[in-house]
Amino acid sequence: MTISSSLNAGVAGLNANANRLATISDNIANSATYGYKRAQTDFHSVVIHGNSKTSYSAGGVRTTNFRLIDDRGPLIATTNPTDLAIDGRGFLAVTEASALNSSSGSYPISLVTTGSFRADSEGVLRTATGQVLMGWPANPDGSLSTYPRDTMAALEPVRINANQYVGNPTTQMRLGVNLPATDSVAGSAGTPHDLSVEYFGNLGTSEALEFTFTPTVPATGSSNTWTMQVRDSASGGAVIGEYVLTFNDTELGGGTLASVTATSGGAYDPATGAISLSVGGGTIALDIGELGEANGMTQLASTFSPVAISKNGTTVATLTSVEVDEKGFLYGVYDQGFTRRIYQLPVVDVPNPNGLIALNDQSYQISPESGPFYLWDAGDGPTGSTVGYSREESATDVAAELTQLIQTQRAYSSNAKVIQTVDEMLQETTNIKR
Repeated sequence: MTISSSLNAGVAGLNANANRLATISDNIANSATYGYKRAQTDFHSVVIHGNSKTSYSAGGVRTTNFRLIDDRGPLIATTNPTDLAIDGRGFLAVTEASALNSSSGSYPISLVTTGSFRADSEGVLRTATGQVLMGWPANPDGSLSTYPRDTMAALEPVRINANQYVGNPTTQMRLGVNLPATDSVAGSAGTPHDLSVEYFGNLGTSEALEFTFTPTVPATGSSNTWTMQVRDSASGGAVIGEYVLTFNDTELGGGTLASVTATSGGAYDPATGAISLSVGGGTIALDIGELGEANGMTQLASTFSPVAISKNGTTVATLTSVEVDEKGFLYGVYDQGFTRRIYQLPVVDVPNPNGLIALNDQSYQISPESGPFYLWDAGDGPTGSTVGYSREESATDVAAELTQLIQTQRAYSSNAKVIQTVDEMLQETTNIKR
């Protein structure tokens, strides 16, 4: 019985070291595979309880194999903005390219820690192995809706050609103009001053707001009061607002706005200094400055001077590239010099990453052992940030694997020697009969 148990233990040792050799081989073979997670074989003793006082039975050894998915390889820089990696804990959600043609409208989701995503002929960001990047689409204005975080049903394949041409209408405008103080005193001519400011409509058309500033000329002294009339070219030149501007003439704050009274059009908000103007096709927040602010509308003894005019919006813009920031927001970069958020890439986390089911192409699947998933904003909670222009290298340490390879070879040879010795002893036992 003791000799037989020794033989069984030796065979178990051969099998155990063969398993370890398999994981080492896999690790070394994937030492250059981006996002590869190292496999590991652990040994566990097997104990057979017999009459330990008279004989000992060798139980042998058994093995368990698992993948260290929570191991992170180093990040390296690339030249592709949609080469993505997670700098820390968490995974990106992907689906298979074959699922895009499914009529069910649902996508099987798997997880990756890195990927080189490029747009295909339909604008879908995918890897060379057919992994399609998934994300939450942004609204046309770049804002994001509220999506559930415990389900992946709202995730969609990331397509960038759908945002190739966009209108970028003007929604905000800042107007800083100095009005001549000498025009609002008794005896002045009261000549109006005109100003035209271009803005962009919803279809990328060039429109204009026509401002007319007319001073109030008093019989005596100075009124420090002007009437600002606003006309809109997109509304056929109609008056869309008229406002009475009164300026301070005190020692502190002289020349700044004292009050703004709306005769027609949107009301003036003294807290923000903005007027809501309804133009053809939308609304523009016109910022003329808060009361007492020196950087808005002023009335000083100088010439009529548009000193600070700025606005957002452009003509029709063409998408030139995309970039991903650390929060997982995918931005479209347009040729008119602005960016717009088009997707959010959530970071998926599970309580036990090593419990995920490993699939081909360094992808993983949720399992009961991994625990339930949650979709985080990148960099929030336990998750790491999203890094563009980066790939995660293999977690394999080749030097350590070669060291283990030598140890495994020696252990395998030693177990083979045990079997050889047992064979010789059994042969000696057979020879006794002769």
